[in-house]
Amino acid sequence: MKPNDKESMASTAHWSEKWELVVGLEVHAQLLTKSKAYSSDPNAYGDRPNTLVGPVTLGLPGTLPVPNTLVIDHAIKLGLACGCTIAPRMHYARKNYFYPDLPKGYQITQDNTPICTGGTITITMADGAEKAIELTRIHMEEDAGKSIHDVDPFNTLIDLNRAGVPLVEIVSEPVMRSSQEAYDYLVEVRRLVRYLDICDGNMEEGSLRCDANISIRPKGATEFGTRTEVKNMNSFKNVQRAIEYEAQRQSEVLDAGGSISMETRNFDAAKGITTSLRSKEMAHDYRYFPEPDIQPLTVSEAKKEAVRKTMPPLPRELRAKYTKEFGLSSYDAEILTDDKGTALYYEDVTAKLAVTAGSKPYKQAANWVMGDVRSWVNEKGLSIAEMPISAERLAGLVVLIEGGKISHSLASQKLFPLMLEKTGTAEELAQANGLLSDAGSDVIEEAVRNAIARFPDKVEAYRAGNKGLLGLFMGEVMKATKGKADPRSANEIVKRMLEA
Repeated sequence: MKPNDKESMASTAHWSEKWELVVGLEVHAQLLTKSKAYSSDPNAYGDRPNTLVGPVTLGLPGTLPVPNTLVIDHAIKLGLACGCTIAPRMHYARKNYFYPDLPKGYQITQDNTPICTGGTITITMADGAEKAIELTRIHMEEDAGKSIHDVDPFNTLIDLNRAGVPLVEIVSEPVMRSSQEAYDYLVEVRRLVRYLDICDGNMEEGSLRCDANISIRPKGATEFGTRTEVKNMNSFKNVQRAIEYEAQRQSEVLDAGGSISMETRNFDAAKGITTSLRSKEMAHDYRYFPEPDIQPLTVSEAKKEAVRKTMPPLPRELRAKYTKEFGLSSYDAEILTDDKGTALYYEDVTAKLAVTAGSKPYKQAANWVMGDVRSWVNEKGLSIAEMPISAERLAGLVVLIEGGKISHSLASQKLFPLMLEKTGTAEELAQANGLLSDAGSDVIEEAVRNAIARFPDKVEAYRAGNKGLLGLFMGEVMKATKGKADPRSANEIVKRMLEA
């Protein structure tokens, strides 16, 4: 029994009671280099077809490949970030297969000596627990060109611009047990390669691609079931949908007494279904052998250390720092580390706070970065690197608020917009525009007395236990002082006078 549309799919509750899902992912990441993996041909996206090619890409007789050293550095960097074992000596391999869009007819890759083995990528589960997704290997290889089937009704067109573009393939162990785990893993992979500046992570452009190996087995069983490989997924959500569909399809086949065939399947995003592409019952004989035109590669300890020194702080390390050292919530830490630019900006802000503010108001700084800063950046469609308020200037703004020299509301409504438009420190701009707090305790007390006289019934209600009315009196004070009263001092004075 093989359902052929998504309407025939029951909820996952049925199959998940009896079967356990087993998923392993193979992720291809195109590397950010100026030239291709084994030639000086440009590595770029979006140029006119067949313009980024040369003799090596075209596989012309007599041409020889030359490894791109930045590709090797990128692979080492990723391996170090994942805690992999970096092979001290390895060789490239030829993978022989019919590639209609790889002119030389074979792929230069790695077979039994991948540059990275083992390692983990850790995800955070829905309940907050962490799970380490074990990796089998990470290896270097080159991409194939692109076959285009939907332009000419009679012919397949070939664009060789992508042929020879450098890749790393990240192969996980089959340790994921839900589509959500697979989704979270992919999010973490993309975040990691972006932090390392080795891949832009754009699935829409094909620079991050994923194949999913999916099987099910009876709950409690230790042996794996027959797997299918699903390809052609251009978003994380589609990977999740394909896994859920395939798990349900396999359970219905097995429940009906059928068997699962080892095959490659395509995911149809419009219909939400997988369809068979080709059988994998007979394994391909790729006839791997060491690439004779490239010398074996050695990676010394000095080389690994040199690469390690170029690495930025990694997202998981930063999240641990923000929750354990800074006292932020897991949610705040997740938002701040969602992209490298935001994380490094916040790092710079807090570094300046550690010097200028004894109280180290990390939460206050986080609120500004997640709130006003990101809102402005998103509204303008810019990156945080283009933010006109430097980390040092924002730290100065936070220090003003913490020191009671300006209220948060006045800083947000008046001072922050000024800092976007003009140069100068937060304090200089606040001073020049009359925004610094100059409302002394006597002014605040006068404002409170006026408010008490205006709302005697609210005073009685407050004294009877309705403490939420404190905000009303604080509002009156801020209105009377034009926002220049220090909120903490005003709060204490309002409480004292209401409770007298």
